[in-house]
Amino acid sequence: VAFVPISGWHGDNMLEASAKMPWFKGWNVDRKEGKAEGKTLIDALDAILPPSRPTDKPLRLPL
Repeated sequence: VAFVPISGWHGDNMLEASAKMPWFKGWNVDRKEGKAEGKTLIDALDAILPPSRPTDKPLRLPL
């Protein structure tokens, strides 16, 4: 799980790295598919891998 300190009010670390948080060096996640790293919230969202879904079975929609 990536921890990203952000400020939605000022937009810090949301789309681009902020100079106002020099203590934050970035995040990294080790997983069996490989390593992911970044500095912003958009990097963390882009690094999420969708779960594998069975395509040979009927579609199930929980209500």
